[in-house]
Amino acid sequence: MRVKAGAVCGLAILSLVIGACTQPTSHVADAGIAPPPLEIVLPRATLPDGATLDLELATTPEETTTGLMFRPSLPADRGMLLLWSEERNATIWMMNVLVPLDIVFLDDVGKVIEIVADARPCAAEPCPRFTPDKPSRAVLEMAAGSVAAHGITVGGSIRFERVPGYPVAETNSEF
Repeated sequence: MRVKAGAVCGLAILSLVIGACTQPTSHVADAGIAPPPLEIVLPRATLPDGATLDLELATTPEETTTGLMFRPSLPADRGMLLLWSEERNATIWMMNVLVPLDIVFLDDVGKVIEIVADARPCAAEPCPRFTPDKPSRAVLEMAAGSVAAHGITVGGSIRFERVPGYPVAETNSEF
């Protein structure tokens, strides 16, 4: 009889431990209410006219070399920011880029140092290469026509938010 009482006591303790480890039921799920959707906040560029672009960041050598190659389209409200840890003599080319782009070279505080408007796609060598006269810290690639549409000019500034390692626009004097 003593063994049975010990076994019953052991089973009771085991049941309590297992019950404590299971997930509690949610009253929200029981009521059929879905949890709020997860909001993804992307890095953003604010252009001189106040328009914004959601950005994809390219920070590794592979990402900055690939850029927007092989992309069938680029929406007008999107762009890619190629970012280096320090200023450098960056060269951009359009090999295997399928859509025309505006290319904006930027210094370390978001000031525009050179613009290539309407760079055309290139499927085979020789493809043109674009290198500014001054070193750049970042390059913003966006849909062709964006520079003219949003008033981007050499010497102007672009504001950036949520871009690790690149200054936030409060350091830019134009905004």
